[in-house]
Amino acid sequence: MMNNLNVTADRPAVTTADQTMTLGRSLVQHGRASDRVYLMAVADQDMPDLLTTLDELARENRYGKIFAKVPARWRRQCVAAGYRVEAEVPGFYGGEENGLFLGKYLEKERRKTSEDADIQAVLELCRRAAEAPTQPGVAGENGSYQTRLCTRADTPAMAELFRRVFSSYPFPVHDPAFLRQTMNQQVVYAGAWQGEELAALASAEFSPQAAHAEMTDFATAPEHRRRQLAGRLLSKLEQEMSTRGIRVAYTIARAVSAGVNLTFAKAGYRHAGTLINNTQICGRIESMNIWYRRL
Repeated sequence: MMNNLNVTADRPAVTTADQTMTLGRSLVQHGRASDRVYLMAVADQDMPDLLTTLDELARENRYGKIFAKVPARWRRQCVAAGYRVEAEVPGFYGGEENGLFLGKYLEKERRKTSEDADIQAVLELCRRAAEAPTQPGVAGENGSYQTRLCTRADTPAMAELFRRVFSSYPFPVHDPAFLRQTMNQQVVYAGAWQGEELAALASAEFSPQAAHAEMTDFATAPEHRRRQLAGRLLSKLEQEMSTRGIRVAYTIARAVSAGVNLTFAKAGYRHAGTLINNTQICGRIESMNIWYRRL
């Protein structure tokens, strides 16, 4: 039985997606899709009792991992509770306090990956690309693609693109109603259009209080790939976040996907660590790289 922190559903439940809710004043996601509990945002007043609650939630549902983002001031308590630091981002909270990306494994097999060599190969590719002179993009501002921030009217086309690119995803981005809801919850979307066709998407989920933003949901239609649209969208979102006072941008990228990792490496992001067997995308649980940059 979980302890007496208040539990409140925070987003509409969708059968194929994990559930997001509040525990006390902290935001948590959990479910079978990623087979984990994810502490997305922690409230100090819930700590350290929240760590016990997360354990109970994970064990009751037999999840394989607890993944947590917390300020560095909670390092000692989290490590003592069995977490290990998988990534650390300088100035993640308010531009001053480091942020820890923690993993606690409830199954021994979950902490192992057979993709170490592939992950390291991608990181080496990124290192070389970051050191190379910047090359002009294929699709310039005067080219056939135009980028802009998305509106609620765009959500049907956005959901359709997400359906084409991701057969499954940690959040119900296939649902236009969910996308409209997130637009009211500190999420900004940017799209690249070729005429009337939506070719690529990305989003920034930001916290004004913590002054950081996650650059995420990168999706490009297959016929529009290799046009450096992800880099264009990243730049658009960075500009928007800067105007909103965001100081640190970061991403959680599929560790064996060279394309998305290269996008961030070329944009000046630094690698902070790798989350082992962390996130379910397209039907399998994948390891993820953390990249960050001060804006």
